[in-house]
Amino acid sequence: MSTNKTTIDRANTHDTTMPLLNSMYTEFKELSKKKPEAVISKNKIKIVNRLLEKVREVLVEEESIEFLDLLDEDDVPQTSDVTLILSQYVAAMNGFHSKYYGYVSGEGHIWHV
Repeated sequence: MSTNKTTIDRANTHDTTMPLLNSMYTEFKELSKKKPEAVISKNKIKIVNRLLEKVREVLVEEESIEFLDLLDEDDVPQTSDVTLILSQYVAAMNGFHSKYYGYVSGEGHIWHV
């Protein structure tokens, strides 16, 4: 059994936000292929940051958090910038899942809390 443990709140927030994060990343990745230098509207920046702030709650005690930035509304990021940032969050969340979720004999695959 894993010695790494997280909280039930972080595990639940991971399960809630990960599908949304994956979907957002996929959308921006496709948009970035078509128009990598297109700028993102302030409204979209707010939507992205709202999700990323929730994801940061999951990753708050992880070493990867120091490499994860929110989007700067005043900087007017391009789709390629957003795609890069989202890819880092996806990788960090996948690492969180690998670290705290696994098989326990008699219980199956569960979060280690």
